[in-house]
Amino acid sequence: MFNFSKINGRSLFTTVRGYTILILFAIVFLIPFYWMFATALKGDDQLFQIPPAWLPNPAVWDNFAQVFREVPFGKFLINSTVLVIWNVFGQVLSCTLVAYSFARLRFPGRNILFFVLLATLMIPRQVTLVPQFILFAKLGWVNTYLPLILPAFGGSPFLIFLMRQYMMTIPLDLDAAATIDGANRLQILRHIIAPISMPAIVLVAVFTFTDVWNDFMGPLIYLNDPDKFTVTLGLSFFQGAKETSWDLLMAGALMAMIPPMILFFIAQKRLLGGLAAAGIKG
Repeated sequence: MFNFSKINGRSLFTTVRGYTILILFAIVFLIPFYWMFATALKGDDQLFQIPPAWLPNPAVWDNFAQVFREVPFGKFLINSTVLVIWNVFGQVLSCTLVAYSFARLRFPGRNILFFVLLATLMIPRQVTLVPQFILFAKLGWVNTYLPLILPAFGGSPFLIFLMRQYMMTIPLDLDAAATIDGANRLQILRHIIAPISMPAIVLVAVFTFTDVWNDFMGPLIYLNDPDKFTVTLGLSFFQGAKETSWDLLMAGALMAMIPPMILFFIAQKRLLGGLAAAGIKG
């Protein structure tokens, strides 16, 4: 049982003040999400009431089903899922291999190559956007998923950096012991380094999932066929030229938020552990 007698007045005031500030910030951040949820349950006559209605009356739950009737929202979910699966696989594979080579192998020019890798983080995406589009257009890959999938197999410099930092915290004695037992580099990576680095791998997977799932610019540039649209691009159907169906747009956006939220809560423990461990060693 907690002993309140050990808390003096000043520490109690500090604790209450801290929790009060956290609660206020939580309320501020939750208001937009609540407004999205409330708007998704409103009818057309409740959207622009003055004063605004904080509670939908009555709640129109059919808006969520109406999203699937208005547009092929299920197809959009499948398309986004396909892109996410391929991108997560490509990023985990490439980032693991590259980070392992930078963290565990000793070869000439390793530090220079790693510096060049980090230097690419300073190049804005807008700078490479046009050259990439011209390249993929000449290859005939526009209106396909290839421009949205293949770059993942080249790895992300930021994710490689995080995974490399995590692998550097693993003692090199494990590699030496495995080498004495006859294991080669790939076997060491597969059976020793990768299982230990699972928090960092989960970190790469979650970051890639959220980035690809929420990406709007990539599908907008490379996809022309509505049957290939992703969730974020498909939601633009509700933003018509004359009138926007804000209730359906909010309902679709709310459903699009569910998969990343579920993934975050499932992988929260490993995700936070990977972030903490990645910053231990430079």
